[in-house]
Amino acid sequence: MPYRILFLGTSAGMPTLNRNLPGILIEWDSDLILFDCGEGIQLRFIEYRIGMGRPLRVFISHMHGDHILGLPGLLQTFSLLDRKTPVEVYGPSRLGEYIHCLRDTIGLNTTYDLKIFKVEDNVYYDFGAYRILCRRVQHGGESYGYRFEEKDRPGLFYPDKAIALGIPKGPLWKKLQLGESIKLNDGRIIKPSDVLGPPRRGFKLAYTGDTVPCRAIEELAEGVDILIHEATFTEDLADKAMAERHSTAAQAAYIALRSSVKLLVLTHISARYVTSDILLDEARRIHPNVVVAEDGLTIEISRTEEDYEYRVIPRMHIDT
Repeated sequence: MPYRILFLGTSAGMPTLNRNLPGILIEWDSDLILFDCGEGIQLRFIEYRIGMGRPLRVFISHMHGDHILGLPGLLQTFSLLDRKTPVEVYGPSRLGEYIHCLRDTIGLNTTYDLKIFKVEDNVYYDFGAYRILCRRVQHGGESYGYRFEEKDRPGLFYPDKAIALGIPKGPLWKKLQLGESIKLNDGRIIKPSDVLGPPRRGFKLAYTGDTVPCRAIEELAEGVDILIHEATFTEDLADKAMAERHSTAAQAAYIALRSSVKLLVLTHISARYVTSDILLDEARRIHPNVVVAEDGLTIEISRTEEDYEYRVIPRMHIDT
């Protein structure tokens, strides 16, 4: 199955009939990585048939209600389903205080191990096959953007080189393909570089959270495959955007252009916009490859031999 990015909520500040509050999910192998957790996120898990017992890491960008009020419901739903797999929640310094308050006031008791981590600026968190970088952004208070980085994969395997070196086909080929050196019966040590091409770059994605344009966002976005950037307003409301520490669609597009982003996805859309056409047009005048996210938008990511391909599906269809 391809990896995928699923937009569970794309509104700003308040929900609308068509947009839930912020939540963006990455499915990467067996792992789930959730950026922000707006109200009713557990309903999206059910609607889109996301496994309630899968390994989950939640990254909260900041402590505004539209980004965190879905967390109690999601955590409580997991317990009602008798989840046993641990959940990890990462975010600003007051996140732990918020979780403890939920335990004291609404009796949040989990059937699983709930681990809370305070993130720090310019720090990587390593999860084996991928890592996530946290950067402090400018939205007032303690706010973060995140960069998901798959680690580089071993290069292409060349069977003719392995045969020429007298390596028998089978488990030894597999070890070399996984980047491990092997020792042959005659004592020779064969390194992966003897039979593999150069390493293949991993997939990269950046998520801004809420912010005005800033250097940290450009660094997060540099060279990523997909940039998910807030675009609360259009450029005619640039003064309002600055006052409220948000971005316009045009500002997001300029960052994507300067940072050599392949695909720009706009989210966190103000409820004032009944349709997203005006935001899309504004951004496309600057960056050629732009999508305005809607709830249920799915981006499928498939590995090719040397790179990645992605497919944008406007709204995930669920068979009943």
